Amino acid sequence: MQKEWGLKMTNRLRKMEDPKTRHRRHEAMEAVKILDSLKNDFKDNLESMSYFYDLYEKIYCNGEKLHFDKPTVGTMCIQVPYEIIYAAGAIPVRLCNGFYTDEQLGGEFMPTKSCSLVKATLGMLSNKDIPAAQKLDLVIHPTTCDQKTKAISMIEDMGYEMYHLEFPRVKESEESREYWRRTIRKFTKDIQKELGVKINRKKVKEAIKKVGKAQKVYHDLNELRKLKPSPILGKDMFLITNAFFFDDIEKWTEAVKRVYEEVKEKAKEKYNPAGKRSPRILYTGSPPIFPNLKLPMMIELADGIIVADESCSANRLLNDMVSVDEWFMYDMVDSIADRYLKGCTCPIFTQNEDRKRRLKELIIDYDVEGVVYQSFAGCQVYEMEQRSIAKEMESLGIPMLYVESDYSPAQGGQLSTRIEAFIESLKVRRRKKR
Repeated sequence: MQKEWGLKMTNRLRKMEDPKTRHRRHEAMEAVKILDSLKNDFKDNLESMSYFYDLYEKIYCNGEKLHFDKPTVGTMCIQVPYEIIYAAGAIPVRLCNGFYTDEQLGGEFMPTKSCSLVKATLGMLSNKDIPAAQKLDLVIHPTTCDQKTKAISMIEDMGYEMYHLEFPRVKESEESREYWRRTIRKFTKDIQKELGVKINRKKVKEAIKKVGKAQKVYHDLNELRKLKPSPILGKDMFLITNAFFFDDIEKWTEAVKRVYEEVKEKAKEKYNPAGKRSPRILYTGSPPIFPNLKLPMMIELADGIIVADESCSANRLLNDMVSVDEWFMYDMVDSIADRYLKGCTCPIFTQNEDRKRRLKELIIDYDVEGVVYQSFAGCQVYEMEQRSIAKEMESLGIPMLYVESDYSPAQGGQLSTRIEAFIESLKVRRRKKR
C-alpha cells in the first residue's frame, strides 16, 4: 500500500515538472544508461579513460556548463574551420546531437522521413539547453547537409544568430578551391565583426599550432590501432573524438596524451581488450554521436573490434592538418581553407572517389576484415552512396554490412541479431582462409 502511494506521489511530482525540467531529466537518464554500459559492459577499461567518463557525466548527466569566460560559437558541421574560431578568442561547440529524447522533440519541425541527427539537433536548439555551453554567441552553418540548410530558417526563428558558410559541392576544380578560399577569407573578416574582436597573424598561427597539437596526439593514438591485437576499443575512440566537440582543447589534448601513453605501454604486453578471434572492423557512414553509440557498442559486444573509422565524428574530424608554406596572414587563412576542402570525404560531393580511396587505405593499413556502414534513416546522401561503396568493397573482397537506423532504442534486438550474424560470418571466413 505504501509502495503504491509512493508511486502515485512520484507520478504527481513528475506531472508538476515544467516541460524543460522533465526533458532534461529524460536526457540525463539516456546518458546515464549509455555511460554505465560503456563502463560496465566491457572488461578492463583503461584507467586514463576516467577523464572522459567523468567529463561526459558532468556535461550530459549533471548538466554542468563549460567556457564561461569566452564567446561560444556553435558549429553545425566539421567543415567550419576551428582554427579561425580559436584565433578569434572563441570556443567552438559542435551542435550535432545524439539524443533520442531530442530526436522526438525535433520531429515537430521535420518530416517523418528525416535524418535523426538533424531532428535531434533541432530538438536540442528549440529547448535551448546546449551541452557544455552556457550560451551561444553565434551559430555557424556551412551549406553541406541539405536538411540542415533547410532547417536554418527554423533555427533563426528560435532566436539564434546565424552565419552561413557557402560550401562547394565539387572539390576537384580550381574554381571550387578559389571559391572556398574567398569564403573563408570573408568569414575571417566577418567573425571579427560578429564577436567584436581582432584577429591578427600571431593569433592565427597560435590557433593552427594548437589544433595541430591536438591532431598529432590523436594521430599517434590512432596509429596504435594498427597493431595486432589492437590495444584500444573503438567505443573509447568514439568517446574521445566526441569530447573534442565541446571540451577545452588543451585539456582534451593532455587527456588524449595520457590515454596514448597507457595504451602504448599495454601494447608492449600484447594487451587485447577484445576477444582472441575478434574480427577487425572498419566503421563508416553516418556519425555516431553520444549518446547514440548503440551500433559501435553492439559491434564490440558481439566480439568484433572497431580498429578504424571514417565518419565526421571520428577519424575524418582530426585526420588532416593545416599545411602552411608562408606564415603570413592570408597564406595561413588559405591553407586553413585548403585543409577543410581537400581533406573532406563527405558524400555530399558530386564525386566520391576520394572517399573510396580513403576507405581502401584504411582497410589496407589497419588490416580490416569487414566494414559496417551505417546510414541514418532519411539521410539521402549516405543512403545513395552505400551502393557504390558496397561495389568497391566487393571488388576488394571485403564483406560489408549496411545498416539503416535511427536513434530509437526499439531497433536494438533486430540490429543486434544482424551484427552478431555478420561478426560470426567474418570468423567463419577467417577460418576458411587458413
